[in-house]
Amino acid sequence: MTTLYLVRHGETFDNAAHILQGQVQGELNDAGKEQARQVAEKMKNEKIDVFVSSDLNRSKQTCAVIAAPHGAEIVTTPLLRERDWGSMTGKYIPALPKDPADWPDDVETIAHLKSRAQNFLTWLKVTYPGKTVVAVGHGIINKAVQSVYYHKPMNEIPRMQNAEVRVLML
Repeated sequence: MTTLYLVRHGETFDNAAHILQGQVQGELNDAGKEQARQVAEKMKNEKIDVFVSSDLNRSKQTCAVIAAPHGAEIVTTPLLRERDWGSMTGKYIPALPKDPADWPDDVETIAHLKSRAQNFLTWLKVTYPGKTVVAVGHGIINKAVQSVYYHKPMNEIPRMQNAEVRVLML
């Protein structure tokens, strides 16, 4: 059985400013760096076999801090990238339309997002069977991973806070 510690990246400058980041790189702010250090401290004595991150900077930064006490390298994958918000990327979140029917056509669909999530879980089980894996992703893709894992609609998965860790047994 593969143990997955699913982590959301630490807070970024754009998170704090309520800017929709999507698939832009992002940069941890001081609070986000501290959040990552706290996760690293909590996990420093855990036996972790593999550290995986989204290929976006904010997740790689978080994962590097968590992996540092283990002296481990990080494997990156685009499967853990945040949802592609298309032309809504970079916009102020409170000003965006709430109803998905009002979103532009270039926003990644839930079906595509959940397909990436399923591909990520399958890749983990095949590539790291029986291993303990820390995977640092983003709020919406992590929600999709849990949606697929628990066979529940995404709106039934509680939102992950920055640097929150959830454990899934694959």
